[in-house]
Amino acid sequence: MMDTKYENIVFYDGDCGFCNKSVQFILKHEKRKEIYFSAIQSEFAQQFFKENKIPEPDLSTFYFYTNYLLFTKSNAALAILRLMKFPFPLLQIFRIIPVCQRDQIYDFVAKRRHRIMKGFCAIPTVEQKERFL
Repeated sequence: MMDTKYENIVFYDGDCGFCNKSVQFILKHEKRKEIYFSAIQSEFAQQFFKENKIPEPDLSTFYFYTNYLLFTKSNAALAILRLMKFPFPLLQIFRIIPVCQRDQIYDFVAKRRHRIMKGFCAIPTVEQKERFL
């Protein structure tokens, strides 16, 4: 994986209201301000995926880069939980569900994400803006 100064990066569909709402949820509930965000459509994300020889990223997939590993879908969501305030880390209990079943649920929601939540555009604070790559 690419050596980057950013240790924890969430890659998300920047044109998706549901995805943007998820980013706002993470910003509100993270323990420390240590998670960075990049829309998959951004130059930073495109360069990251290219340099790491990762095929064209899927806009319906949520990616989380941490500790030189790239997690996708439900594994990405569960990996982020360890950086969240209590009680969210307890949700890691869902790791007991086989990944294929978790990802089926993930794909069901991802396929309908634009219908679940229409356009959503939050204006980040100055402090938050620094964490968007």
